Amino acid sequence: MKTVTINTLYKLKQQGDKFPVITAYDAAFSRLIEQVGIEVVLVGDSLGNVIQGQDSTLPVTMEHMAYHVSAVRRGNSKSLIVADLPFMAYATEQQAMDNAARIMQAGAHVVKLEGGAWLARTVAMLTERGIPVCGHLGLTPQSVNKLGGYRVQGRDEAAAEQMINDAIALEKAGIDLLVLECVPATLAKTITEVLAAPVIGIGAGADTDAQVLVLYDMLGLSPHQLSFAKNFLAETGDVTAALNAYAEAVRTGLFPQSEQSF
Repeated sequence: MKTVTINTLYKLKQQGDKFPVITAYDAAFSRLIEQVGIEVVLVGDSLGNVIQGQDSTLPVTMEHMAYHVSAVRRGNSKSLIVADLPFMAYATEQQAMDNAARIMQAGAHVVKLEGGAWLARTVAMLTERGIPVCGHLGLTPQSVNKLGGYRVQGRDEAAAEQMINDAIALEKAGIDLLVLECVPATLAKTITEVLAAPVIGIGAGADTDAQVLVLYDMLGLSPHQLSFAKNFLAETGDVTAALNAYAEAVRTGLFPQSEQSF
């Protein structure tokens, strides 16, 4: 696999070629991901759930994120590495700049922020300073207490219109990628068509430009199998084969199916 950049992903979208994204938190899995040629690795604050055993992502700190980003980067020199800024790490523009610099210096290529149009000024400030940004709309786990739990977002017309407007505002501010989590497939399709930036879905139907799964969900190692996930290890019996099967299923449009969509 050649080294993946933001330009690589834009070219894939323009060609109509879907690409896989997977989470990783250590060098060993990151190395396997590079070997099978998955374009994007997300070092997510989901590590709070799957690595630390927390009941949410809120306890994850910048120290945790920098540690895991550096480990993932040491195992993988080809994939594009996207890293979450954790809860309250970008509450102000100065915080966002300081913490984005820190996570980039740890090895990330792109920083990911959860939130809508209210983040536009922060996104513009980061991108003006050479820091690529990935937005995140829909179910935003850092806001789980405000949202009232882990629920599908954008079901009614007003909420859907707001999400479309948020996506457009974020792109105008400079985002290079957008994650849509747990939104109706029709809404995700609309947003994907509206934006020039590649859109990465999770529980958002099959029409986004890419799909992302938490590694441990894809391997069936999480305590509860989520409705939008699939256990590829059960089908293959081998971790590397499971990663290959997931990547191939995304690229060919075999994942997700309707039963993994809302």
